[in-house]
Amino acid sequence: MATNQKSTKATAAKSDSSVAFSAEERAAMKDHAAELKRAARRDPRAARADGEADVLAKLAEMTDSDRAMGERIHAIVTANAPELMPKLWYGMPSYAKDGKVLCFFQCAQKFNARYATFGFNDIATLDDGNVWPTAFALTELTAADEARLGELVKKAAG
Repeated sequence: MATNQKSTKATAAKSDSSVAFSAEERAAMKDHAAELKRAARRDPRAARADGEADVLAKLAEMTDSDRAMGERIHAIVTANAPELMPKLWYGMPSYAKDGKVLCFFQCAQKFNARYATFGFNDIATLDDGNVWPTAFALTELTAADEARLGELVKKAAG
């Protein structure tokens, strides 16, 4: 009977690992829970300054290449849509409109990816026919890339 229980436990552990969240995903969910608690305790009058400080602190923690890319994205968003509120979202820099995340930066290191990502959520007004991009893989940013992303941020912020 002990042998049977052992094999059942081993089978359960094996099947759980195939559908369970990765360590990186669990960490992102914990970050998000902490962000929600912190936001609930904050003075609404200081939300912009606190969000900006949180984003800049998160950028400072990133590897050199991710930090450089994140700082450029931060500059693009704040220059083209200053009305967006900087905040952390699942442990990554994001920018919100009316309390909802409109766009976000995800560094490559976060999920051991080969590229960083700049994306837009469904509240972004980027609709263009039946199909349009909502996220971009970033390996480097040229002046033309920065201009394109700036235009998209303006359009998304509507």
